[in-house]
Amino acid sequence: MCSALIIAAPHSGSGKTTVTAAIARFHRNKGRKVAVFKVGPDFIDPMILRKASGELVYQLDLWLVGEQACQDLLYRAAIESDLILIEGVMGLFDGTPSSADLAEYFNIPVLGVIDAKAMAQTFAAVTFGLAKYRENLPFSGVIANRVNSDRHAELLSDSLPQEFTFYGRMPKDSAITLPERHLGLVQAQELADIDAQLDQAASHIANTGLIDLPKEIEFFASDNDSQTDFIHRALVGTRIIIIRDNAFSFIYAANIAFLQQAGAELVYCSALIDEHLPEGDILYIPGGYPELYAEQLMNNVSFISDVKKFADSNKPIIAECGGMLYLLDQLIDFSGNLFSMLGLMPGKAIMQKKLAAIGSQWVDLPLSNQDLDSNAVNNIMRGHSFHYSSAQIDLEPIGQTTHHPSERAGEFVYQHNNIIASYMHWYFPSNPGLTLRIFNKARCL
Repeated sequence: MCSALIIAAPHSGSGKTTVTAAIARFHRNKGRKVAVFKVGPDFIDPMILRKASGELVYQLDLWLVGEQACQDLLYRAAIESDLILIEGVMGLFDGTPSSADLAEYFNIPVLGVIDAKAMAQTFAAVTFGLAKYRENLPFSGVIANRVNSDRHAELLSDSLPQEFTFYGRMPKDSAITLPERHLGLVQAQELADIDAQLDQAASHIANTGLIDLPKEIEFFASDNDSQTDFIHRALVGTRIIIIRDNAFSFIYAANIAFLQQAGAELVYCSALIDEHLPEGDILYIPGGYPELYAEQLMNNVSFISDVKKFADSNKPIIAECGGMLYLLDQLIDFSGNLFSMLGLMPGKAIMQKKLAAIGSQWVDLPLSNQDLDSNAVNNIMRGHSFHYSSAQIDLEPIGQTTHHPSERAGEFVYQHNNIIASYMHWYFPSNPGLTLRIFNKARCL
């Protein structure tokens, strides 16, 4: 049993992340352990939520993560925590699966965050729609966001039928407004005053009905023990270098946990400030913002030299999205500035003002290892794509992703010498066997 809420809204931009982070920081400041999750594949919101709670933030998604894995994550959190908070994705009913699907599947009540700055009695209508659109949706109540006066809050509260709980208001406060850029919120580690902002946001929660823990929900363990046995110690003796800094930071917490569970030694470094690449067997370059740090990346010539030497040694390199752009010949930023990149993959990428691709997807990865029968193993990897660049890569792809649930064709996957790269961000636990083959030196793609 554990207190739990899903924080959702009618649409993106309503303030879900701020409210979730504020609740998490408030209860953390009270000495409670708060586990926070994010519905869907977003990387950036979890950085803010981790800063607020002090705990790693894992994804919950009935398709990407899977029903059993979501169940296990929630069960472990319920054992260890006083409160579970789950930030929804987009609008409450948007997506396949949606935040509402998750709420209904695990019977977790929804807290609706409604941007009510220009709203009066319509607040009640929006609340009614959130609560009643799905017959079996567990619903806790609503909080009015960006409401600055008690009189305005009273007007909103009075409009609600008695069956709905009004938890109060969050004011429009520039001190807690989180800045945004083309892929969403600015990363937590780039915000110098993030702790002060979170404490200020938490102070507003002190004036709401969210100061008490919500009702407890019962969580159950799944029967998913076999996967743990399969993963255990499979990568012992493998040293994986992970570039992680402001330019490359889009890494699922579950991916890191998976590699650690498999026994790999993880070594982190920065392509921005470290002069040399650490020693290791495999290089993993996740996505991020290479376009914002292109000049600094290219000025780190000793680090670039080490990465090229690593590639020349025929050791595996796995690159996702921004990590792939780092390996190309050229990158053109939003201002039209051209930067020479590492030149380990032939091609260039161009940043553009409009969104190039977004969405959950899966890919069937062919295996090049001759001692494995590709028909006898599951080669499906699930993941996500979200980028504002278009890449012109002079290679024949080894595969192409398929969007979920539309089944539209998606991103290409490339294999070039010892490099495997794609715009797709892979969710490693979606296929443990395939992930282990990718990260095993003897069975690399």
